[in-house]
Amino acid sequence: MLCVSKVPAGDFEVLEVEVAKNAKRRQNAEEQAFLAAYDASRFPHPSLSVDVALVTADEIGLRAVLIKRGEHPDRGKWSLPGGFVGIEESLDDAASRVLATKVGVRGIFLEQLYTFGDPDRDPRTRVVTVAYYALVDSGKLAAVGDHESVTLATLDVPWKGETGGRVSVTDDSGKRLKLAFDHADVMGLVVQRLRGKLDYAPIGFELLPRKFTLRQLQEIHETILGRSLNKDSFRRRMLATGLITASGEMEKNVGHRPAELYRFKRSARRKHGGK
Repeated sequence: MLCVSKVPAGDFEVLEVEVAKNAKRRQNAEEQAFLAAYDASRFPHPSLSVDVALVTADEIGLRAVLIKRGEHPDRGKWSLPGGFVGIEESLDDAASRVLATKVGVRGIFLEQLYTFGDPDRDPRTRVVTVAYYALVDSGKLAAVGDHESVTLATLDVPWKGETGGRVSVTDDSGKRLKLAFDHADVMGLVVQRLRGKLDYAPIGFELLPRKFTLRQLQEIHETILGRSLNKDSFRRRMLATGLITASGEMEKNVGHRPAELYRFKRSARRKHGGK
């Protein structure tokens, strides 16, 4: 009779662990060999860029920072602040860098909007751009127009509600500005996104001071929507959202009856990127 020695269960567990380790080593070695021999030039590489719609609202309307192009293609036309993404740079870092170097704005909340990849959107080569948008208090952009190649343009939205589509822009004199590439589409999508978020997100917290009146909040909403709102129903709706709370303070140094000041709740700010 053949006698088979009994192997302790613990030894089987050790053996299984060792077999698994050896298999993982072989797999890692095979992958390293594959990567070392991989020829990335076999496939065409599209260029990757970021474009940032830096948007604010003031007494004139909904506004965006534009830069006049000094080089071909589209030299002399106006574009959103943008640039190519570095080979070891994240998309968010690239967007922040573009704003810092081209507009002088730092430390603001950015949100990805959409990826635009029409093959013919840039005549130089195949360029895919990741568009971002940011909302800022108009006071932070007070000096933007000091340079002839940078302007704070007014958005002219030809459609109602969330229809969507291209938008045009004008300068302070009302002159229509020619836009580069597909940036009229980019800004149109920004407006569409903002209008869609008004009912559930604290859009105004980046466009208003930390404490504000309901009148100021309504004006921001009207500017984004491009239409007037009923005062009483707007206030009821805003208070019912749970996004704002009374500060316990009143306006000061105003030429009319002081209004109560409100603020966005901390939880709403954190959820939507505020500080």
